[in-house]
Amino acid sequence: MLTDKNKQEVINRLKKIEGQVRGIQRMVDEKKYCIDILLQISAVSGGLRKVGHSILNNHIKTCVAASLSSTAEEEKERKIKELIEVFDRFLDYK
Repeated sequence: MLTDKNKQEVINRLKKIEGQVRGIQRMVDEKKYCIDILLQISAVSGGLRKVGHSILNNHIKTCVAASLSSTAEEEKERKIKELIEVFDRFLDYK
């Protein structure tokens, strides 16, 4: 679970990304140069990656750490499997 501080940081970043996406929409509507649009898309992608890293980092430090300190082997295995699956998707290994 995100702390209030982390939650606010994530929300602030997402609001910034939201504004960037609206800017890209305007650029497309105004028929701006394709390379400029692509650079803005890259900036949005980078911003989303940063948000993802922040949430993943928090998840590992809280949820995963708590389950690994648990004595329930089934819970540990479930969290490890869940973490591997999210790494596969998040890091785009497939």
